[in-house]
Amino acid sequence: GTRDYNEKEMAIREKIFSTIISVFKKHGAVTIDTPVFELKEILSGKYGEDSKLIYDLDDQGGEKCSLRYDLTVPFARFLAMNCSQYPNIKRYQIAKVYRRDQPAMTKGRMREFYQCDFDIAGVYDPMIADAEVVKIMCECLTALDVVFQICGVPDSVIRPISSAVDKLDKLPWEDVRKEMTEEKGLDPDVADRIGEYVKLKGGKELLDKLFLDESLLSNDNAKAGLNDMVLLFKYLEIFGVLDMISFDLSLARGLDYYTGIIYEAVTEQSGPPKSSDETQIIRKKKKKDSDELDETTVGVGSIAAGGRYDNLVGMFASNKKGNIPCVGVSIGVERVFSILLQKAALEQVKANEIEVYVMAVADGLLEDRMKICSELWEAGIKAAFMYKNKPKLQSQFSVCDRDQIPFAVIIGRDELNRGEVRIKDMRSKEQGEGGGAFIKRSDMITELKKRL
Repeated sequence: GTRDYNEKEMAIREKIFSTIISVFKKHGAVTIDTPVFELKEILSGKYGEDSKLIYDLDDQGGEKCSLRYDLTVPFARFLAMNCSQYPNIKRYQIAKVYRRDQPAMTKGRMREFYQCDFDIAGVYDPMIADAEVVKIMCECLTALDVVFQICGVPDSVIRPISSAVDKLDKLPWEDVRKEMTEEKGLDPDVADRIGEYVKLKGGKELLDKLFLDESLLSNDNAKAGLNDMVLLFKYLEIFGVLDMISFDLSLARGLDYYTGIIYEAVTEQSGPPKSSDETQIIRKKKKKDSDELDETTVGVGSIAAGGRYDNLVGMFASNKKGNIPCVGVSIGVERVFSILLQKAALEQVKANEIEVYVMAVADGLLEDRMKICSELWEAGIKAAFMYKNKPKLQSQFSVCDRDQIPFAVIIGRDELNRGEVRIKDMRSKEQGEGGGAFIKRSDMITELKKRL
């Protein structure tokens, strides 16, 4: 459930992080940090049936602790401890979390993984903060070139039944109904009524249809939820992301702390792969022969998710004033990474950021190469040179090709005596570029910055 990343994979991951952070900062967020472990009592009872996936640490005397399962509960604990200082805050946090889950490594389902969280805490008018959070999720995934749709639903189904409904993207309705009635004791007639609703999904037209349902409107919670969705759709249309939204009544998240609207971002890779009957037979044989999960039978899952949790901070606060309503989203970096990795040609990824390679012909000129590199670094230019006294010219050119370094500063004894260097565009294959252009040594920095 854990893995190493090589330099090219890390280049992709760093790009993911910087892209997401730039969106978060654009919306005015500040960042905080919380410990990698919390008191066990802080985490217990917050995650419903998923609580069994929490990593408990061995008791070594003192308090019993667990590794954090997500970044939301630690954030709520932080707010409760600092409620007078932070009655409202836009915060993001990017950090590792831990879950004793069944891993599917190629699909980004791991036991140690990063979450990228954005949350808005504070008392505001209805659905305004919620709309901005969904907008942020859209901006992040669009910037990462991920095609997706976002689903939202008011929290109107009882917790244990919600966890069953949440399996509708993996199981047929008949199996979900069986779990609700036979395992969780729900009246079959109630299950059938739920079934009529959870099969519904759509846009504004679905809202219009639901407003004609008298049994829904007679329930105060359901009516309030529908009114919230009308507001949300209105604001999302203003933000220009309504075309990415599907209102899905089957969406139900297993975490116990959600109190209102919830949402998920999914892609074509989110669901299990469609396959032929013959492939299914092969997979079943593989499954019998091994205790490990057959990763060809599972999808990536949702790549971002979140919702409103208005009472979580209050669970840690000493008085009612300490409760701060919140709404947020978490972007699953590992799942986004697994999708982008399928698209990326790793051999074409530039893992380093070196812009200029300083090389010498004939004499080696180590000290002169070091001096030029030092000048480039002082000028803020990313530069490197070969750690040899007399490197071969072809070896130096090979480094530029391998590391995709765009420019070379080439020096020789004659050039230095004339107070010149050569600047060569290493990406140019045209004969006209030749050995590069002779530039005055004093103009080297200016010329390189112009070209860069």
